Amino acid sequence: MIPKDPAMLLSFLNMKLRDTYRSLDQLCEDLDVDRRELEDKMAGLDYVYDALKNQFL
Repeated sequence: MIPKDPAMLLSFLNMKLRDTYRSLDQLCEDLDVDRRELEDKMAGLDYVYDALKNQFL
């Protein structure tokens, strides 16, 4: 389960991307999360996924 709180979600995602997953697609597949919904939620906070850095910036 992923955090609902936006600040916690950002921290959770970047930690998982840094420590466990090589891509956002891999994270979404493993955690059974819709990538588009996740990116839309993060965009609402002015964060976008950077594939080269493998993190939300």
